[in-house]
Amino acid sequence: MGKVLIIDDENQLRGLLARIIGLEGYEVIQADSCKAGLKQVEQQNPDVIICDVRLPDGSGVDLITEMKRLGPLTEIILLTAHGNIPDGVQAIKNGAFDYITKGDDNNKIIPLLSRAMEKVEMARRLQQLEKQVGQKYSFESILGKSKPIRMAVELARKVSVTDVPVLLTGETGTGKEVFAQAIHQHSSRAGKAFVAVNCSAFSKELLESEIFGHKAGAFTGALKEKKGLFEEADQGTIFLDEIGEIPITLQAKLLRVLQEKEIRRIGSTSVHPIDVRVISATNINIEEKIKEGQFRSDLYYRLNLLDITIPPLRERKEDIQELVDAYLTRFACEMGKSIPKVTPEAARLLTEHSWPGNVRELRNICERLIVLNDTDVIDAELLRQLKIFREDKCSVHAISEEEDPDSVYSRLRPKKKKKDLAEELGVSRTTLWRMAKRQSELEKKRREQQES
Repeated sequence: MGKVLIIDDENQLRGLLARIIGLEGYEVIQADSCKAGLKQVEQQNPDVIICDVRLPDGSGVDLITEMKRLGPLTEIILLTAHGNIPDGVQAIKNGAFDYITKGDDNNKIIPLLSRAMEKVEMARRLQQLEKQVGQKYSFESILGKSKPIRMAVELARKVSVTDVPVLLTGETGTGKEVFAQAIHQHSSRAGKAFVAVNCSAFSKELLESEIFGHKAGAFTGALKEKKGLFEEADQGTIFLDEIGEIPITLQAKLLRVLQEKEIRRIGSTSVHPIDVRVISATNINIEEKIKEGQFRSDLYYRLNLLDITIPPLRERKEDIQELVDAYLTRFACEMGKSIPKVTPEAARLLTEHSWPGNVRELRNICERLIVLNDTDVIDAELLRQLKIFREDKCSVHAISEEEDPDSVYSRLRPKKKKKDLAEELGVSRTTLWRMAKRQSELEKKRREQQES
């Protein structure tokens, strides 16, 4: 339940408060002076302190600062004498949680204590989350104990101490950039720059300028010389996300940079030597693009010295509850709300959901749940308010490879606008089409296996 320190020199009142609070299941410790109270704070690390204003060796109002120094997350409730409300006001200014009138408000102490305890719990969870944020790019921060995710982590951990190029493959939303960051942070380049670029987010011209840089006047709008991202990542790591989307016309230039380890800005005749580790990622089958003449095989083999596949969430369902708990805690703390419990029925719905948007979708859903929830419980009814958890939720059926992206959506039931459905899943419309196409391929493969 928590630990409460009562500091009061009136033995009878202190004993009464100790009994009242103890009956609620809290551990209670006592002190009768400022000096004894500070010693208990140092030794016992209480969650909440209930402190009298008038003590034999000092003022409880002045004591707040020192108690907060010893226990920054500890909450302090001040006991004020009748008619001495200014002391309570000053206590709040000094960092106290609240104050009550001594002797008259015993019936108010438990609800107030409960709120103070909840604040302490949230503060400690938030502190833990902040530590994880500080280490969010470590392998330890990648949640999940299932075999597929642990195998991926172990392989990434082994390759991190080398300097070889790595290709991360997996569906959208599986956490490929998190893996890339972790590999960088565990490498000898950890103190240097990590530069990420989404190759699908730019036009050919802009992507070329972003990656390689340009000389002033190289093209319309190039008013001054610009350093490219490869140069920004010198001595560090560059992460080329969605590498399968890089235009074929830029692939030869990228290959040359990787081979020669030097960069030439657009419009420049001089070269700049670079020392960059390359980690790339894709959610498409690049070997198929090679067959179609849309990706250079020599670039693929240069990038793919080691391939690490990040498993989709549907293949690691035993990790879902851990992820849900972590995200609900994080968002509740950030929004100043109570951390909710998930009912068994809601947990079943979350586990059985197919999560086409993977961890990114789950994170999105958890944030929405905290926004929508006004209680201490996440139940099945709240989940069903999110359309994807309804019994008549959309299902993506097998889609022919010959169909174009627009026709894909005519096969979704019930009919929805592409934008709305993509937003529900937390993915782009292009990604939604790819997910549908991927499902079609899987179903086709299953049928072939059954027939054989």
